[in-house]
Amino acid sequence: MTDSEKLEALYRLYEKPLYHIAMAVLHHHEQAEDAVHDAFCKVMRHISKLGEPQAPETRAYMIAAVRSAAFRQYRRNARRNAMTFPLDALTQTIPDNSDTLRLHIEKSELRELLSRLLDSLNDTDRSIVLLHCRDGLTFGEIGRQLGISAAAARKRFERTRKRFRAQKEEMSDEI
Repeated sequence: MTDSEKLEALYRLYEKPLYHIAMAVLHHHEQAEDAVHDAFCKVMRHISKLGEPQAPETRAYMIAAVRSAAFRQYRRNARRNAMTFPLDALTQTIPDNSDTLRLHIEKSELRELLSRLLDSLNDTDRSIVLLHCRDGLTFGEIGRQLGISAAAARKRFERTRKRFRAQKEEMSDEI
């Protein structure tokens, strides 16, 4: 059996069970599919070392590969959720029910600052920020929409967030 035949057999046998395992960990359709894809990418690198597709050792390896990929994605999700920079973070300190002129002006200034920060971005970075912060999309979903990898979307978001923080600090130092 050639490596490509073996990979096809593995895919036919294990794609659905691996998807269910990933869904049990991630509870998100696209991320579970990504975990299965990552698992098969790992399997492709080691296909020559695997035995027959139906062998218990092969099954154990496939399950371990998808569990590893799913937990890796789960940890990424946890880190991302801990580091998310909401768009309205600049205005959160001002109560919405305040009607004093001073607070209204401060809130307007913060909105303008946010608008200037977004305007300073190129179209792709602005789309990534808005899709992630406003629409709550994952980087995998954003990557598919914009035709880039999830890693590229995540990295561009991180760089943009870093620029936002630096610009915010510069502006607050000037005041």
